[in-house]
Amino acid sequence: MAAYLFSHFAGEKSDGEQVYFAVSRDGLHWQDLNDGHPVLCSTLGTCGVRDPFLVRHPISRKIYLIATDLCIGAKADWGAAQTSGSRDILVWETEDIVHWSQERTCMVGLSNAGCVWAPEALYDQSKNAFFMFFSSNVKNDGDERAKHRIYAAYTRDFRHFSKTFLYMEKKCDIIDTTIWVDKGLFYRISKDEDSKRLILESSDALLGEYTEIDSPQLQSLEGVEGPEMYLLPDGRTWCLIVDQFMLGKGYMPMVSRDLSAGTFQILDPRQYNLGKSFKRHGGVLPITEDEYDRLVYTYGRGTYQK
Repeated sequence: MAAYLFSHFAGEKSDGEQVYFAVSRDGLHWQDLNDGHPVLCSTLGTCGVRDPFLVRHPISRKIYLIATDLCIGAKADWGAAQTSGSRDILVWETEDIVHWSQERTCMVGLSNAGCVWAPEALYDQSKNAFFMFFSSNVKNDGDERAKHRIYAAYTRDFRHFSKTFLYMEKKCDIIDTTIWVDKGLFYRISKDEDSKRLILESSDALLGEYTEIDSPQLQSLEGVEGPEMYLLPDGRTWCLIVDQFMLGKGYMPMVSRDLSAGTFQILDPRQYNLGKSFKRHGGVLPITEDEYDRLVYTYGRGTYQK
C-alpha cells in the first residue's frame, strides 16, 4: 500500500455532516483535502451524511462510498433519528477516485426499522459479493422495546440487495460494527451502547460464531464509538482509530501487533497528526501512489497542521 484515503464527517456544525477527505502516507499523519471543506455533499433524504465508509471492488477496482443518511445538526433530535429517521443508506461510486457519481439512496433496512446507521462492507469471495452490514433499531414481536442490532445484506453493485437478515444480537444494544481479516481470522469490533465501550471478537468464518477477546485497553475506554481498523505500511502493525464522542474530541489512534491477544497501545499525540479538520466516524481506504497523486492534484493539500 502506498497511501491512505480517510473519509469522515466533521460533527454537527454547519456543513459538518457531509463527506470530508484527508490523505496520508503513513496512516498516522493526515493532510486535509479541499481546504478542509466537504468533498461530497448530499441533496437527498435528510441532506446530511454521517459515517462515510469506503470499500473497493477487488476485481473491477471501482470504489464505493456508503454512508448514513442523517442530519442531526438541523433537527437535533436523536430520539426521532432512532425511531423514524435515516431509513436509507447513501451511495456514491467512482472509477478514478476523483470523479464521483451523483449520490443515490438505497432502502436496505427492515420495514419496521427505526434507523439504518453506519453501513460498512467487505467482499465475501465465497459469494462473489459484498457483505454489507449496519445497525438498526428494531422492535420485534415479543420485544418490550426497540433494540439496536446488527443486520446485513449481500450486494454486487450497491443498487440491488439480498433480503436483509439479522447478523448479530447481544443482551446490550449494539451499533458501529467494523470487520476485518488478519491471518485467516475475522475480527470485529462493536460499540456496546449501554456501557459506551468497545467489544473485540474473532471467528474463523464471517458468518460463524465469534468469541470475545479480553482487551484491557478497550475496556478502559468509555465514551468511544466508530471504530475503524487498517494495516500500517510495515504490514505488521494494525491501527485502530476510535471516535471520542463523549469528550467531543473526535478520532484518536492506537496500534496493535497481536490482535488475538487484544493488546493495544494508545499513541502519544506526538506520534500522529490528524490535521485541522475535526474527524468523526468515517473509514480509511488503502490507495495507490497514482490515486494519492490524483487526489492531491484535484483537491489540493489543504490544511495540514505541522
